[in-house]
Amino acid sequence: MMKSLFCSTASALCLALAFSIGAASDASAAAKCIKGDRKAPFTIGWANIYSVPTWMKQTQGTIEAEVEELKKQGLVDKLVVTDAQGDANVQIQQIQSMIDSDVDAIILIAGSSTAPARVVADACAKGIAIINFDSLVDSEDVTAKVNTDSNQWGDQAAKFLINAIGGKGKILVLNGPAGISVSDDRRKGANAALAANPDVKILAETNTAYNVAPAQEAVTSLLFANPEIDGILSLGGALSAGAILALDKQGRPMVPITGENARQFLELWKEKGLTSWATMQPNWLGAFSTYIAVQALQGKDIPAFVKVPLPIIDNSNIDQYLAKAGDFPADGYIYSPYDHALFDKMLAEQ
Repeated sequence: MMKSLFCSTASALCLALAFSIGAASDASAAAKCIKGDRKAPFTIGWANIYSVPTWMKQTQGTIEAEVEELKKQGLVDKLVVTDAQGDANVQIQQIQSMIDSDVDAIILIAGSSTAPARVVADACAKGIAIINFDSLVDSEDVTAKVNTDSNQWGDQAAKFLINAIGGKGKILVLNGPAGISVSDDRRKGANAALAANPDVKILAETNTAYNVAPAQEAVTSLLFANPEIDGILSLGGALSAGAILALDKQGRPMVPITGENARQFLELWKEKGLTSWATMQPNWLGAFSTYIAVQALQGKDIPAFVKVPLPIIDNSNIDQYLAKAGDFPADGYIYSPYDHALFDKMLAEQ
């Protein structure tokens, strides 16, 4: 009887143990690409498409700061950084090198929405967490995509400008680089509002890097060709600053203009009393993506898409942002504060 009871109890214990091991295995592989066989401290790869724009430098700064915080917790031991210098093919090669060296996670801003698909799928198949933010790939072979809603970005900007010019007038449209998903999606997001207001005429459009100098040069040429404009639909902060400088240099009157949280744009907006609107692609998307990668590697269930809300900057709150300007580079972006509590809150709300 005692032997029978022991065997029965042991069997139950063995069954419970087997179940608990199975449950732990399932939990450790809750997110896509995660197999549950990687242990902390982790090696994180940061596959940067290019590091020249200040936005990218600030973003990398948030990644580095997050890695240092995670090192203190014993969760990360190394950050591997590459810079493709704007070349999508080079970025693919660098990602492949990360795979070959068996990093645990890759944080990615894609230089092309389509080109990295194969190498990203390879990384995912090998159990590497892939967190893609800002400029996204047309592939589901990633652990998570993290972004604001770029279509909403463009839609809100277009609606503001249309309202600011009274529903009719001649405008310029300033875009970031063609073929970059965040740039293309912002522009697509503006289409519906523009189509619904046929009295708003697009005189010309540009595609430039998200830097002041090329934007100023491009807008200068457009202003020479178009002596009358009523507004500027700018879909990037440095682009807006460049446009204002171009208007100012030619002695042209200021017009309503949209933009982003670039410090120079916000300062020019305030200085010249502009009718403007801006939103933000927070630089801490880099830190958030790094945090998400480690959460996934630890077995947390991570949604396939993590949507980050778009904050709005207008004349009612611009002073709050400018009050923090001294904490950011003169050619940088004034972004909102962040911490792990914010990251956990956003993940819980998905």
